[in-house]
Amino acid sequence: MRRRWLHGSVLAAALVASACAGVIGEPGDDGQGPRSTAPLCTGGVGDPGPSPIRRLTRFEYDATIRDLLGDDSQPSKSFPSEEEAHGFTNNANVMGVTPVLAEQYMVTAETLAMRAVSKTVFMLPCDPTVAGEGPCAKMFIETFGLKAFRRPLTTEETDEMLAVFAEGKAQTGDFKGGLRLIIASMLQSPFFLYRVELATVANPNGADPNGKFDQLGPYEMASRLSYLLWGSMPDDALFRAAAAGELSTPAQLEAQARRMIKDPRAEHMVMHFHKEWLGLHGFEMLLKANDIYPDWTPELRDDLGSETRAFLAEWYWRDGTLNGFFNAPFTFVNARLAKLYGLPAPAGSGLIKVDTTGSDRFGFLTQGSFLALNSKPNQPSPIHRGKFVREKLLCDILPPPPNNIVIKPPDVKPGSTSRERFEQHTKDASCRQCHQLMDPIGFGFEHYDGIGKFRSTEEGKTIDAKGQFVNTLDLDGTFDGLPTLAKKLSASKQVSDCVVTQWFRYGYGRLENDADRCTVDRLQKAFAASKQDARELLVQLALTDSFRYKRRVTP
Repeated sequence: MRRRWLHGSVLAAALVASACAGVIGEPGDDGQGPRSTAPLCTGGVGDPGPSPIRRLTRFEYDATIRDLLGDDSQPSKSFPSEEEAHGFTNNANVMGVTPVLAEQYMVTAETLAMRAVSKTVFMLPCDPTVAGEGPCAKMFIETFGLKAFRRPLTTEETDEMLAVFAEGKAQTGDFKGGLRLIIASMLQSPFFLYRVELATVANPNGADPNGKFDQLGPYEMASRLSYLLWGSMPDDALFRAAAAGELSTPAQLEAQARRMIKDPRAEHMVMHFHKEWLGLHGFEMLLKANDIYPDWTPELRDDLGSETRAFLAEWYWRDGTLNGFFNAPFTFVNARLAKLYGLPAPAGSGLIKVDTTGSDRFGFLTQGSFLALNSKPNQPSPIHRGKFVREKLLCDILPPPPNNIVIKPPDVKPGSTSRERFEQHTKDASCRQCHQLMDPIGFGFEHYDGIGKFRSTEEGKTIDAKGQFVNTLDLDGTFDGLPTLAKKLSASKQVSDCVVTQWFRYGYGRLENDADRCTVDRLQKAFAASKQDARELLVQLALTDSFRYKRRVTP
């Protein structure tokens, strides 16, 4: 039963073609970020910026399948890897569909459909022996279709799916065979695979008398909310609110957002954001040179990954402030991690939250996973650690190295410290221009070796952890060691604004551009007013003009 079904061949072709470019009907938005100093808006509806047609990411696909079918097998593991743009894999402008991915969509849809109808928990909204198979199939199409397409089906779509049901039943001679083909077909539809936003409300409440912007329809707004806050489809409460027209005002959206961030699905999404923003993907495969780091084992690596997930969850949901991110006096350890960190071993075998006040563990930047990831297999890397601060925390875009430069870390030599080896980059004229932006920041991490273990000396020499910022908005100057660096970062407006920018890019699935200056500025001010509370920022992302409106697309 190998069949591709896409509702409306013309529309489907347009959607697939536009997905490669990321936008439809909005020329001129290339996703390259702000390029001018356009004035900020002062009142009314600001330009909401581009509204790209967004394909479900692998993360969103798995979460949607989980909530739609109750299937937590994470089927997207077989899909091709997604391309990153500025650290995120959900940027619509780089999300195309290759023949390999299209084939995987088909195979996965058929597998999921087979599994769904075989489950005893897969319940129909009716009994086909009582209501009749045809009427019951129609009820299933309408109820399942609402969730799969995230909106009510049209009469035409319902009739088409009834024909699909009849074909499936004829092929198998079985009622479930018809249902299976319905599910497989819907899971291959562009209305499932893409977040299509065709329904709009023109000039809502007189907000845009010039007719340039429209408010999203209620079901489109429900999907924007659910994928922003959960990375998944709407729940029954959102569907009810959409049907009642109760997703149009800021107060209604705020009430839903505050309800939704209390749901475990929000925790799942927040963790995924931090995994991408902080570059934690791939840690589970990280290798180290055993002759240099004999403590490094697969078990220690797994412990470090679990520690960071526990730390981020505890920090975000119980504190959420930027200061806490950089300076929180706690972490989670077992006996193995306590030994690595030089902390007292906790009772029990699992990870235990411990107070680290007065120790060399505070905030995210002292997490062993982060320090090990931003190191080489045989030595720490001031370059990678400084680059992380520049790109992830300051939102700077660093130039690529010249094509004629051979990228090779310095060899580890007896008697030389890592700082002495890497300082050559800032002394070499061909390297200095770029490396002076990264390496002096990275030197502030020198007390931590390539697996995150604290050290006071290296090769018999006292560690020098003095660092320096240049070409920043409010951080320029020297500092000594990671405690001072963490405090500088936590008090920086550039860092605060960058965190907002990172959430904007992830939450809206695109880079900011000129049209978004008003939205980003308001978000940054709201974040500062909340004392940099990331939980409040998540709510505010659902209340902006960029989130509530879209540009009117003219034929």
